[in-house]
Amino acid sequence: MSRKDIGKIAEIMKNDFKGAFSNPIVTIVLIAIIILPSLYALLNIQACWDPYENTGNVEFAIANLDNGSTFQGTPFNVGNELVKDLKKNDKFDWKFVTEDELRDGVYKGDYYAGIIIPKNLSENVISIAGDNPQQAKLEYVVNVKSNPVAAKLTDSGANTVYTTLNAKIIQIINLAAYGKLGELQSGLAQGASQLASGGGQLAAGSAQIASGAGQVSSGVGQVQDGASQVQQGSSAIKGGADQVKQGSSDLQQGANQVQQGSEELQSAVDPSLIPDGPVKQYVDSSAQLANGTGQVAQGASKLANGSVQLAESSSQLADGAGQVAGGSVALAEGSLSLAAGAQLLSGAASQALYAAAGALSASANSLSSITGINETLLGDYFYSPIKLDRHELFSVPNYGSDVAPFYIVLSMWVGALITCVMIEPKSSMGTPYSPFEMYSGKLLIYIIMSILQAIVTIIGCVLLGVHIDNYPLFIFSAILVSTVFMILIYSVISAIGTVGKGLIVVLLVLQISATGGIYPIEIMHQFFQTLYPYMPMTYAITLIREAQLGVVWSNYWPALVILLAIGIVSVIVAVLIKEKADKASKYFEERLEESGLF
Repeated sequence: MSRKDIGKIAEIMKNDFKGAFSNPIVTIVLIAIIILPSLYALLNIQACWDPYENTGNVEFAIANLDNGSTFQGTPFNVGNELVKDLKKNDKFDWKFVTEDELRDGVYKGDYYAGIIIPKNLSENVISIAGDNPQQAKLEYVVNVKSNPVAAKLTDSGANTVYTTLNAKIIQIINLAAYGKLGELQSGLAQGASQLASGGGQLAAGSAQIASGAGQVSSGVGQVQDGASQVQQGSSAIKGGADQVKQGSSDLQQGANQVQQGSEELQSAVDPSLIPDGPVKQYVDSSAQLANGTGQVAQGASKLANGSVQLAESSSQLADGAGQVAGGSVALAEGSLSLAAGAQLLSGAASQALYAAAGALSASANSLSSITGINETLLGDYFYSPIKLDRHELFSVPNYGSDVAPFYIVLSMWVGALITCVMIEPKSSMGTPYSPFEMYSGKLLIYIIMSILQAIVTIIGCVLLGVHIDNYPLFIFSAILVSTVFMILIYSVISAIGTVGKGLIVVLLVLQISATGGIYPIEIMHQFFQTLYPYMPMTYAITLIREAQLGVVWSNYWPALVILLAIGIVSVIVAVLIKEKADKASKYFEERLEESGLF
């Protein structure tokens, strides 16, 4: 580049600045061009600031026809309960109307949507606890034609009603089962107490049998003088046998209560109605334990009865030994053996009872730990057994800030296009300048306009309250994106004229869907996914998003390098093309002007 070329480039720049302030109208138009792109971004960001903030003004009709029913002797109306909950909900403007008003209002567009609660809702809900459960249904009526976005919003309202109703039904069923668990716990605890009492009595009887057996043994050594002692031992054995009988009776009664508690659990609580979780596991385990313990207790009872029979037999033999005590040592020894056997059997029965009582007591304690839970807390648990703990990375205070990168970048593209249309790049044909001099000389005014447009947009974002994580990086990135877009668009239009304007408009349309600015690129058509890595706005959005919402340098640097490369390549390619195509471009524009339409 010679000194002469530099002088001509500087002359073009000087003329442009002089023309910018040649009269007030030109200055006003330039100011409008600078401000207009920022309005495009800021108005769209404000419109998207919080799209769900004002859903409370969206009318949603509810027609409650539920006649109610009775649940465990208590009047119950699911529809009324649902209406009470919705009156506390401010997500929508709930309108409680008749069925005819709802259908007519949705049809005419007075209401975007409505839900009809049928007459048999409560009856169907309660049927879940019976032998013939019926699915409860709601009727959701929505006018899709009235507004496409409103229909999506009312879908959210219908889901609110649906989840609220289902949660309430689950609470009712599970809390009822919880009450039955309390009854089971009480029965098990009482049965364990009686089993332990019977075991104690059996142990006492066993001790008396042992004492009688000892006396019989002493009588063996003193046959002549021991007749009376054998008789005393016989009496002691009889007393022990009586206590064994009493313990056996108490044992049988405790076993019957345990068996009855097990049967009540099986008939009152259907484990299939209880959601999977700790409560269902406890119910299953406790029912199995109650059945098994009842069988153990009954076996122990039979064992105790056997010990009673043996004790009675030993007592009869002891009586006989007393009558023939004159020389019947062998008979006394046999009586002693029988008494020892009775003692062993009584001790075994006592140990079995203690083991059964301990198992039942442990089961009752386990159920007590469940049935002692606060019912309000338990209801909350059934409403939401699992809580999703949300942790946000790079969180933003509003949706407007979240979509700001897309609208900021889009406004800069639109701003560059408007600037190049209003201040049209010139052809070198018919001027004393070469294509290179014309391109280079006019470039400065466009770059200055792009910087001013970016500054106005940045100021507008700050005043609007857009969340900005890193102000210096955001300012640098916004100015860089605006400048690169201006260079790109100016280069295309300067090189190929009107055809370039059409190409820039086509790129604008494609980039709205092919850059992942609002919707994830993965859900877009494959055509747009293919275009995604080749669109300049793809990298511009990444640059602004990282600077505004929280920078990840591994994302920022590649986008920065690609944008700088786009700017540099645009200049080089534009100069080469303009040198060859400037004359053809001028001819094309003259033919358009001759038509009187352009």
